[in-house]
Amino acid sequence: MKSPGISVRPIITLEGGHEVNDVFLDNVKVPVENRIYHENQGWTCAKSLLLHERSGIAGVARSKRGLERLRQMARSELADDTGPLLADPFFKRKVAELEIDLTALEYTELRTLAGESAGKGPGPESSILKIKGTEIQQRLTELTLEAAGHYGAPYLRNAPHNLGAVGPDDAHGVAGAYFNVRKTSIYGGSNEIQRNIIAKVVLGL
Repeated sequence: MKSPGISVRPIITLEGGHEVNDVFLDNVKVPVENRIYHENQGWTCAKSLLLHERSGIAGVARSKRGLERLRQMARSELADDTGPLLADPFFKRKVAELEIDLTALEYTELRTLAGESAGKGPGPESSILKIKGTEIQQRLTELTLEAAGHYGAPYLRNAPHNLGAVGPDDAHGVAGAYFNVRKTSIYGGSNEIQRNIIAKVVLGL
């Protein structure tokens, strides 16, 4: 990263955090001893690494934990003083649809892992995992923010008082998580690019 020609420009995400960057390579020269693959085959190596990264971005286990947290919130939050939010048929349906999609994603990931265990590296299915995984993560944070209701509203970027919860403990941090997860459909190759890969490699278009 200290080689001449490499420059990094921070990207501040919507909630005020800094964990992603623009990285520019301007005529960067790499010593032969630092080369990690065959000459002029860097993109081939990078594509292989991206397949593994996209499979990991799916984040099934993390989403399953988030879904359980959402259920806990919806059991305690009231919907217009008529009972728990989770009993509201419209909200309950959205949670059920999310769980169905997450279960389908989990089985797709398990098939991918089984293939890797058998010596077959990840293929275009990693693009499917990336698309669906990030869409599920975004829907999950949207529903969590909806469950928090007005307690999720008080949020200012980089403000010290954001460190203190407003209302129920479950509402703490949901707005920041919602804003932060907007980036997931972009990194690792945007979801639009993943759809192009699926169209070309899987559908043969």
